[in-house]
Amino acid sequence: MVCLGNICRSPLAEGILQDKAFKAGLSWSVESAGTNSYHTGEPPHPLSQKVAKLNGIDISQQRARRFKAEDFDMYDKIYALADDVMDEMKKIARNKFDTAKTDLLMNELHPGKDMDVPDPWYGPEPGYHEVYKMIDQVCGKIIEKYTVTNQRFANL
Repeated sequence: MVCLGNICRSPLAEGILQDKAFKAGLSWSVESAGTNSYHTGEPPHPLSQKVAKLNGIDISQQRARRFKAEDFDMYDKIYALADDVMDEMKKIARNKFDTAKTDLLMNELHPGKDMDVPDPWYGPEPGYHEVYKMIDQVCGKIIEKYTVTNQRFANL
């Protein structure tokens, strides 16, 4: 899960998807990063933490880190939370960028629409709740997609 600063959207996405994967019995490791280094080492934004906590998810132990080209060697799937983030990922990764491993997160819910998850950083608390709802919905779709896939393989 990659956004700009790794303190608002991507920590929520990491926490939500990890929680859903755990509850679905999937042994996934979900992580997040940002394309800039302004907040490296910082915890998620207080409003991201608050909204996550209100929904039963604790993201307070996460720390922001910068996305790096080597992430393509480590992860099976990398979701960008916005188109400008994808552009920055391409610049950072250069020849390691792998289109087969990347997509905009919202394309899992709305294929081909290339929708961004808005950055709530600039606004008041209600924006964080809206972003949480969007991410929660798409993460549910991801779990559904991969749980069905895993069940098909288990039944072979």
